[in-house]
Order: sequence, then structure tokens, then C-alpha cells
Amino acid sequence: MGHLKRQNFPKNWPIARKGNTFTVKPLSKKGIPLLIILRDLLKIAQTREEVKKAIQRKNLLVNNRIVKDERIGLALFDTLSILPSKIYYRLELSEKGKFELKKIKEDESNKKIAKIIDKKTISGKKIQLNLNDGGNFLVEPKFSCMVNDSVVINFKDKKIEKCLPLKEKSNAIIFAGKHSGKIGQIEKIISEQIQDSKAKTYPKEEHKGNFSINSSGSQIKGRKMAIINSNNEKTNVLIKQIMAIE
Repeated sequence: MGHLKRQNFPKNWPIARKGNTFTVKPLSKKGIPLLIILRDLLKIAQTREEVKKAIQRKNLLVNNRIVKDERIGLALFDTLSILPSKIYYRLELSEKGKFELKKIKEDESNKKIAKIIDKKTISGKKIQLNLNDGGNFLVEPKFSCMVNDSVVINFKDKKIEKCLPLKEKSNAIIFAGKHSGKIGQIEKIISEQIQDSKAKTYPKEEHKGNFSINSSGSQIKGRKMAIINSNNEKTNVLIKQIMAIE
């Protein structure tokens, strides 16, 4: 049974670092364990055994699926259904970048937003979308969503309901980095070029890669940034740290 030292908690876990030396370790690196949510955040269970009994009775659903292990991790925008009391939550981020549970309606528990982090063609000419929460979907080649866009997933119908493009004037949340938790509108998307000091250098006449080199032969790598306007405060952030939302 895995355990995690409190001082090694991810910064977005909203629990005290003082107390018992160890706590439950999530099954995956993404998200916060269900046990911590029920015991430490919502405080509707006092012990691990209480959570296990609720699981045995099939009283808990995560993303509309029956939970089988209290160590399962909930990622951003995952939903939690507590069936006996008919209470539903969505895991969100506070303005300080900490996980928090928001009460939602029953029909809202059937959906979530996830970000596309990879897109590739597989056998049968299908397109596989890999998402930031570890999930993936197979779609038709005509599917127009691109890497860095978001999708709205319908758990009930087991399909992607719609695409949320990551573009200027889109609403977005910063989910990583020091500005995590901020929500605003994308004012501008820009490309920056930075010198990769750790990369191998090449004489210009030998350069055959898909990157640029400067006069000294060092690689110049590009990165995409976005300017987010949140409550009239502008923040520069990496594209990989933001997600388009509704």
C-alpha cells in the first residue's frame, strides 16, 4: 500500500502539511486521491474504512463510473457523485491554485472538460486524441479539434460533445505554474524564440533539423505564449499551462 509524505504533497492539494507524517498515495500522478477528498476536504468520512465501505456499497461514482479503489485520483474538472444523498461535485481550482470541490447539478456530473495534449493517426485511419487527464478518444479524420484545444466529454453518451478551440477571445483557465487558478480571456497568442543553451550546436552548413540556429550555431527553439486578461490584469503564460473552457 503506497504512502506519501506530507511535505511531498503537490502544491495544489489544499490540506495541512502538518499532522500525520504519511497519507495515501494516488494510483496515478494526476489528481488528488478520493480518500483525501472525502475525509480531509469534504469531511463526510472520518476514516479510510468508512470510505472503503461506501465503495463496497457502490455509493460513489467518479465521472459516472463506479469507484473501486479509494486511492483513485480525481483530476481537474472530474466529477464526483455521492449516490445515497444525491450530491454532486466537480473538482476545480481556487484563485490561489488549490483544488476545491464545487457543488453541481446532477446533469452536470455527466460532463467534463479536458485538454488535447497529443493527436495521432492510428490503424484504420482513426485519429486518437490523448487528453491531459490521461484519457483518450478515437475520432473520425474530419474531427477538427487540434492539439491544445479542449473537448467537452459526455460520460453518459461516451462521446465528445463539442470542441473548445484555444484561440484569441476564448475563455481559459491557467491550471499550472505560479498563476494557477486564474480564469480570463485570451487576448493574444504569440510565439517566442529562445536559445537552448543545453542543446547540441551545429555549424550552419551541417544544420538539417526542423529548428533554427543563430550565428554561433546554437539551437533556437520556439514556444507559444498567451496573454490572459483576468479581471483587467494581464498575465503571460505558456500555452501548455492553460486550458480553453466554456
